Amino acid sequence: MTPPDNKTIPLLDLQAQYNSIASELEAATLGLMRSGQFIMGDTIAQFESDIAKYLGVEHAIGCASGSDALLLALMALEIGPGDAVITTPFSFFATGGAIARLGATPVFIDIRPTDFNLDPAGVRRFLEGMDTRYEALGVHPEQVKAIIPVHLYGQMAEIEEFLAISKTFSIPLIEDAAQAIGAKQAFTNGRIVSAGTEADFGCFSFFPSKNLGAFGDGGLITVRDPELAEKVRILRLHGSKPKYYHRMVGINSRLDALQATILGVKLKYLDSWSANRHEKAAVYNLLFTEAGLVSEAPHCWTKDCSENCVWDGNGVILPTETVASNGGDHIYHQYTIRVKNRDAVAKGLTNAGIGNSVYYPLCLHQQECFSDLGYAGVEELCPNAVCAANQALSLPIYPELSENNQRRVVKTIGTLLA
Repeated sequence: MTPPDNKTIPLLDLQAQYNSIASELEAATLGLMRSGQFIMGDTIAQFESDIAKYLGVEHAIGCASGSDALLLALMALEIGPGDAVITTPFSFFATGGAIARLGATPVFIDIRPTDFNLDPAGVRRFLEGMDTRYEALGVHPEQVKAIIPVHLYGQMAEIEEFLAISKTFSIPLIEDAAQAIGAKQAFTNGRIVSAGTEADFGCFSFFPSKNLGAFGDGGLITVRDPELAEKVRILRLHGSKPKYYHRMVGINSRLDALQATILGVKLKYLDSWSANRHEKAAVYNLLFTEAGLVSEAPHCWTKDCSENCVWDGNGVILPTETVASNGGDHIYHQYTIRVKNRDAVAKGLTNAGIGNSVYYPLCLHQQECFSDLGYAGVEELCPNAVCAANQALSLPIYPELSENNQRRVVKTIGTLLA
């Protein structure tokens, strides 16, 4: 039970965000309702133009969800049975699910423990034929028709290295930027790039909990090649152009005009909201440090981690900003620590009225629906991901979160670890 003198601290407070811009949201949605134009039309076109300008891309195409954005990218590449797609095992299910839905085989390459993102070195080893562990699964490098790194928790994967891999092996690259809109990374030449803008496709989600969230499902796909962009536009409308004339078999995946209206209002505030999240993360880092609760990364991070990974001390491992130098930006969709006895700590926080969540408790390659891929019968292929699934814990973070509440979160964790 939550103590009577302590109010619940939610993992995310969408009501507080709504209250801050309620009049704008209500006026905009009322205007849409009075227009009677609910499917496609000017509202969608305007939002696609605005978001394209924000991202700095030419082709930004609204769709029904982030899951559909991934699916549309794969469909545009005509990926299907007999093909393989490399991705991370430590992500929301949609990443692997889109691949399997088309009859292709997901190839789960391990993550880097420092930032939870797909390890480009591991991808390169597999494509060069150096990772022979996958022979037991019957998956070969020449089958790979796409690579999907995920920018997890709001921090970009090493997209410059993935672009180099894509060019070297002539394999299309799809950025899953569902959790990272507005995140940035500096390339070695000094150029600052935004998540979801550099690969062949960039896939975004506007699920309500995202930094830019709708009032329901919504998604966006960016496309570099104009011909593939036109193909995606056709695919999202059942494959028809003009209406009722179908060049290909597509899906029904339109971004709803109501959601586009809401997103158009919120887009103006996105950068300030993300900056506030970054400030809250810095406060957490300071509070954990001042409380003596920070442990150093374990030595096993220099090689494969394992299910039994431990580290010195009885503290937490803070998020690592691998993009922080030279203008990169982690937008902290989640503030995710690693902690021993994670499940006990999570239960203790919940009992204290403090929101928390485990993203994600079971890796994709361990899911029952992928049991036929053969991972269960092979020596552990993704030990870093399995380790993260046992240790990762996300804490409350949102622009309206007070420092007093952050202090309460840290103090409670300290008590639980004592």
